[in-house]
Amino acid sequence: MRHRSPLLAAATVAIALVATGCTASGATGGPSGPDGANDPYAAHIVQSGFDEPGGNVNVLMSSDFMTLDPGNSNYVQTANVGQLYYRTLTMAKETAGEPPAIVADLATDTGTASEDGLTWTYTLKDGLRYEDGTPITSADIKYGIARTFARDVFTQAPQELNSALDADDYTGPYSGGGDLSAVETPDDKTIVFHLKQPNPDFAALVSRSNTAPVPQAADTMLDYTNHPISSGPYMIETYDRGRELKLVRNPEWDPATDENRTALPDTFTFSLSTAQATISQQLMSDADPTAVTLDQNGALQASDTSRLADPAIADRTASGLLGCTDVLNFNTETITDPDVRHALALAMDRAAIQVQYGGARFGKLTNSYLNDAQVGYVEETTDLDPEGAPQLDEAKKLLEGKDVPSTLTYGYSNAVDRFKNLGTVLQQNFQELGIDLQLVPIPAANYYTVLASDEMPDIARGGWCGGAASGSTRTTVDPNIGPSLDGTMYGFSNISRFYDADLSARMYDLRNTNGTSEELNTQWAELYNESMEAYPIVPLIRTFTNSVVGSKIRNAQVGYFFGSIDLSTVGVEQ
Repeated sequence: MRHRSPLLAAATVAIALVATGCTASGATGGPSGPDGANDPYAAHIVQSGFDEPGGNVNVLMSSDFMTLDPGNSNYVQTANVGQLYYRTLTMAKETAGEPPAIVADLATDTGTASEDGLTWTYTLKDGLRYEDGTPITSADIKYGIARTFARDVFTQAPQELNSALDADDYTGPYSGGGDLSAVETPDDKTIVFHLKQPNPDFAALVSRSNTAPVPQAADTMLDYTNHPISSGPYMIETYDRGRELKLVRNPEWDPATDENRTALPDTFTFSLSTAQATISQQLMSDADPTAVTLDQNGALQASDTSRLADPAIADRTASGLLGCTDVLNFNTETITDPDVRHALALAMDRAAIQVQYGGARFGKLTNSYLNDAQVGYVEETTDLDPEGAPQLDEAKKLLEGKDVPSTLTYGYSNAVDRFKNLGTVLQQNFQELGIDLQLVPIPAANYYTVLASDEMPDIARGGWCGGAASGSTRTTVDPNIGPSLDGTMYGFSNISRFYDADLSARMYDLRNTNGTSEELNTQWAELYNESMEAYPIVPLIRTFTNSVVGSKIRNAQVGYFFGSIDLSTVGVEQ
């Protein structure tokens, strides 16, 4: 899922990455616990086992959500808060340090596939209601999915599920697109999906926000973000864009239908315009004992690294290795020569960029968007230095005889200092090639909207947290460098706009190929390696997040997929 906005930036079945153990404080693992001595990337859960309801959690954020509409969200921040006010057919249930597990949510189970694998059927649980008491029906789920096909309206709708359905020509419910025949609702509790090809990860695909129910009568298109109708344990009481969001309990939510969400706090209050340095200072000093943040890397600044060793702070620091990787995207429509992109990649001092992220404490240097915990992983084949050192001589050789641009632009979210500092590193690197890099700040709330527009800069940071199935390679490769649903151009969330007539056609064909999960995901990984020969992206950091919480916060874990505090598990001491 996208692209972690400074948030980010985004679907989950797979194997554990790290072991966890208990400390005397009641927290689990982590650098401050016993596992940390051997594994600096072990997960750390703050005060687990808490089960008392009540209180308010204050969520400090440096910018507003890009959207609250489940049908227009490819962002992990929205997915995180979204699990409080919407539910989906299945759910990606987080465990710190591990890829999420797919469990039933609105549906009674994770689905029944037909013998040929081309049809999946789900039955809704009894007692499901919206915030106004209206029953949730299968038709509402179908309508929620249909909306996400209207890509002329919803520019950031998740597409993993849509690409699996036998519906390449469907254009949504607003423009005379007709019925979404790939999804049938024979009665109010049954929903049937028709696939182009069998998909062994389909249960993960319906965990995406596409399957959040939307009553058609309540659909206000782009204005739906202001008050999505709740199907989860909380609902929106007030939302002042750019300032504050308040969630209160949904009286129609029945906990007997939902074993996944503890729903302990009475309310969540989101402050949406607090500077990251201020967030960090408040959390470190415990100025608000009920506070957490959803900002990337816990809003911590590079200068905060040494303070994390303070036992009083370490005990309040949830942490874990994520499925999230940051990359630099080249705009392949403006930097068209693969050799030029290759040279720029080799010139980058990625070790210096890691320092701007806070050093190894905040993540591992990586040469791939993929990782070895994913099904089908194939070792990367790029010639980037594993230690992140620049290779200027090799870069200059690649540029000999080339039409080298004298000026390039780097766009960054204006809410995060390290993204600007990343640009400063690139400026210094590219000066060695005779290229002037101009830094272009982009408002955080509009960041990915700008990247999807004609204003896309030449280079832009992005990130991905594994997609619908965090444990498989396809849901990283296809969204980020794959083609559109019909295969005729670059894909919907393909920031680099990478499209190669041969490689993109093979990706399109692979979507329609039958095979085991291991076979198909291996082919996706191999196509990724072939595509990387053209350098549409440059992998940077696989994130390890540290997120300090207030002293009254309990059950705080960093989600492998969300990349921040998992709001579905937290509680607050009274």
